[in-house]
Amino acid sequence: MRAVVLVCGVLAGVATAGEDWKPLFNGKDLEGWGKADPTKFKVENGCLVGTQDDGKGADLFTTEAFDNFELRFTYKVKWPANSGLWFRDRYQFDILKWANPKTFSGAFYPGANSTFAFVNLDESIENRDGWNEGQVYANGDHIIFWLNGKQLGEVHDTRSAKGRVGIQVHGGDGFKGMQIILKKIELRPLKEGDKPTPPAAPQAAEPAK
Repeated sequence: MRAVVLVCGVLAGVATAGEDWKPLFNGKDLEGWGKADPTKFKVENGCLVGTQDDGKGADLFTTEAFDNFELRFTYKVKWPANSGLWFRDRYQFDILKWANPKTFSGAFYPGANSTFAFVNLDESIENRDGWNEGQVYANGDHIIFWLNGKQLGEVHDTRSAKGRVGIQVHGGDGFKGMQIILKKIELRPLKEGDKPTPPAAPQAAEPAK
């Protein structure tokens, strides 16, 4: 666990280095986020940690809403898990392994009463034992996802134009003991028509300790 302490603490500070990127998580507390259930969400060793150990799910949202932006985040997971990053309140970058329809992390879930708008069929893209880099481009109705430098899907969806960013820990006995651990969450506002800036493929990461 000592290695995680070091890595989380360093990267939380680096998040402010990007001139246009706004850190949504400061690595110290939940400033900028709504009221959190302390049994579900806490800051630990410089990381934002979401836990589900009683079968009940929960969500944590920013206090600020955003319309057009790029969002990037660094995460790892304690499996089995069903989690994800909300954006514009209803949309989600899903972090999970799902059987029907088959998908792995990086599927786009457009919200209640809908199915995945696109899925990720390549399990090897995600490092299930260590850190991963997710990125979302949302400008108008245009949405693109990347995971570890690889584009997963691209759609146009008009169901939500603006909303908060959030973190989910999904309910269900099958996910008891799951954790989503985030050491960086940052956002860059865009103007209408701004083009996406695809992420570079990250260097191979060491497994989580």
